[in-house]
Amino acid sequence: METVRDMKKHVTIVAALHIGFGFLGLIGAIVIFFLFDFAQSQVYDVDVADTVLNILKLLVPLLLGLGRILSIIGGFGLLAYKQWGRIIIIIMSAVNCLNIPIGTAKGVYSLWALVQDDTIRLFNDGTADISVRKN
Repeated sequence: METVRDMKKHVTIVAALHIGFGFLGLIGAIVIFFLFDFAQSQVYDVDVADTVLNILKLLVPLLLGLGRILSIIGGFGLLAYKQWGRIIIIIMSAVNCLNIPIGTAKGVYSLWALVQDDTIRLFNDGTADISVRKN
């Protein structure tokens, strides 16, 4: 009984981390868009540089924003104890492990919390109100 309750706390912490960092990442994507826009405004009479910056200005923030939106949606799915939220966060945590050092710590902790037997049982039952664990 105690481990399921502990795993509920870990799932809540993982969800909060992914939602919080997701919103920070969205702000970062917007800042990157405007930085590329500023860099593009500083280029004069070079068509190739203007084209490359125009592509990067759209592509980089779009990819970063998409990943952060998935983290936010997955975090809310975790708070609702939905299996699809758990799967999204497992995938995003594996990707986050490439962001050394903060992303790695967040990714490893999230993966650890979401692959525990009690967490899997918590999500498979479809409810967060498991009070008695049978042995």
